[in-house]
Amino acid sequence: MLLFLTGRILRLLTLLAAVSVLSFLLLEASPIDPVRAYVGADMLKVGPEQWAKIAEYWGLDRPLPERLARWSMAVLRGDLGVSMIFRRPVLDVIGERFLASLALMLTAWTFSGIFGFALGTLAGMKQGTWTDRLIKWYCLTLASTPLFWLGLLMLLTFAVWLGWFPVGLGVPAGVPAHEVTLADRVHHLLLPALTLGITGVAGVALHTRQKLVEVLQSDYVLFARARGESGLQLFRRHGLRNIALPVTTLQFASFSELFGGSVLAEQVFSYPGLGQAAVQAGLRGDVPLLLGVVIFSAIFVFSGNLAAELLYRLIDPRLRLKGDPCEQR
Repeated sequence: MLLFLTGRILRLLTLLAAVSVLSFLLLEASPIDPVRAYVGADMLKVGPEQWAKIAEYWGLDRPLPERLARWSMAVLRGDLGVSMIFRRPVLDVIGERFLASLALMLTAWTFSGIFGFALGTLAGMKQGTWTDRLIKWYCLTLASTPLFWLGLLMLLTFAVWLGWFPVGLGVPAGVPAHEVTLADRVHHLLLPALTLGITGVAGVALHTRQKLVEVLQSDYVLFARARGESGLQLFRRHGLRNIALPVTTLQFASFSELFGGSVLAEQVFSYPGLGQAAVQAGLRGDVPLLLGVVIFSAIFVFSGNLAAELLYRLIDPRLRLKGDPCEQR
């Protein structure tokens, strides 16, 4: 286990180094001028001297290799810089926004995993029936539905027409922070979380159904049926363990899609999370914040994959002796 964790840490460090350098170079090649985006509507009021001072203040007047080296040394010290938009340390902005995004993503991730696994299991056990066809139609429809369109539809239906949920934001507008209750936060969280979770159901359900159908068509299941096993007993003894690893792989591998989907969901519902901060940083040329979000998202996705590999060893003890579970698959 120690060798396994050491290898994963080395992989993470290599990944972060590559992502950091590539992101920095891509931002340098971006057509967005950070100084122009920072000045904004006051561009005509800023003279050449002020323009140069702003560029010097943010270190944008130095050559690319020097800026990359200075930023890399600061990151190694744990300093991601100061956000040009919020005028606060990047770590503070990410920490504050990530808590809101984490609640959104975990709620959607849990809902999509449980509901998708249940639908896939039901479709696999009822293969060829109207139940199976209905679930496949539902999942294929979801898989072809854009997240932003589904979000707008949910917003119009449940927030505007029915009035069950608020139109947007993470807390009630005009309410002081110390008066916001947990119920208020949950009320604002549910609609974007359900929208994000519904889109993730399709992949889990279809994958679970396919794996369960393959298991049910195997020789040992045929022998079990000959012995009189059927229904829940057959699924519990022969189906559950065999589909657990593939489903775990898919669920934890969806961390990257979950993070990307949260960006769209937060934009549609004006939810103040990390995804919305990333969009603002990209549109307004906030290089320190955008680079910080990229690094943090890489760590987040890598942590999901690492958690899946650790769960492999709990689900199937044979993998503890065989080495890398990814290689075994």
